[in-house]
Amino acid sequence: MQFADRLGDLQSNVFADMDQAKAIARAAGRDLIDLSLGSSDLAVEASILERIGQSLGDPATHGYLLFHGTRDFRQAAAAWYEGRFGLPIDPETEVLPLIGSQEGTAHLPLAILNPSDYALLLDPGYPSHAGGVYLAGGQIYPMPLLAEHQFLPVFSQIPQPVLAQARLMVLSYPHNPTTAIAPLSFFEEAVAFCQQHDLVLVHDFPYVDLVFEGSAAPSILQADRQKQLAIEFFSCSKSYSMGGFRIGFAVGNRELILALRQVKAAVDFNQYKGILNGAIAALTGPQVGVAKRLQTFRDRRDAFVGVLNQMGWQVSLPPATMYIWARLPAAWANQSVQFCQELVVKTGVAASPGAGFGKFGEGYVRFALVQDPARLEVAAARIAEFIASEGTSEKADFGVSFRPVG
Repeated sequence: MQFADRLGDLQSNVFADMDQAKAIARAAGRDLIDLSLGSSDLAVEASILERIGQSLGDPATHGYLLFHGTRDFRQAAAAWYEGRFGLPIDPETEVLPLIGSQEGTAHLPLAILNPSDYALLLDPGYPSHAGGVYLAGGQIYPMPLLAEHQFLPVFSQIPQPVLAQARLMVLSYPHNPTTAIAPLSFFEEAVAFCQQHDLVLVHDFPYVDLVFEGSAAPSILQADRQKQLAIEFFSCSKSYSMGGFRIGFAVGNRELILALRQVKAAVDFNQYKGILNGAIAALTGPQVGVAKRLQTFRDRRDAFVGVLNQMGWQVSLPPATMYIWARLPAAWANQSVQFCQELVVKTGVAASPGAGFGKFGEGYVRFALVQDPARLEVAAARIAEFIASEGTSEKADFGVSFRPVG
């Protein structure tokens, strides 16, 4: 049996790679503390579930849902955006419901790229951004994200021959996995660069509500106020803990929205209307739950980083998202996959290797704050014992030695 060549580019996946190691840990009877996936463990608010529950008994919600049947949701999304960022949005032409923002970032390249066209992607970056380019037959130019540049790409470093073939740039701030945030001035620079080089500008924005300090995260459309070349993807997964419900939406340039809608029409209809009704309740209701969720992740961040620092692993507090992006000990500097695999097998603590997010993610590990503070402190203690037992507790690595736990 023969398969398409494009499958070759999709074989490596950071989450699939770790799944095998987690299975080994479970088989060995380890108490698994899974910090490898950014799937929120927090409950969906009762008002959202109530709205979905009410829909279940309505036969009118049981059929296929086409675009015009999503009008109420699109209007709620447009009103949410306008209230949040102060820019008017046409719900008929500038909003598109999605099965999470991942659907948008994976499918949009099919509407933009011809074979061999380049897409400019962040490295490290979220895996589905690359997957969509590969499915479209495009090429990827990785824009390195380095600590010395605050994990922001340097556009002037992109080679001219690549720009001549490039059609698409994908950004995402607050950023997964590095937790970096970007100021509006950076987005203004990105918009000007994309205008100069005739690029579509995509902004994946699922962590809009998870900024711990400082100003709120800006929208790309605040830098492209006329919506000339940008499209932005939102998700209810992080702000409202609705990851399993698979609901998000795109906002932006009407031609891009229409093109994505054409691709979507060839692949699926839409979610069950009851899910859209729940999302309407989320977007239009009191946002108290969003604030509580932010405080919960802030508390978890402080607890986890605090214990790691106390035990010798000096990790900076992330400014945003639900992750910790930690530089590995010197002895593991270029072995993030091996580190994470051995860590989960020997201790039951699962994390994501930085290399799974791209070449420039090597040397780091990502922890998702999806456990309560007590479990996170247990995880940190196990991590410290693991590193000490592997002989990497020298002061040269962290500046202090690991203390025994217990």
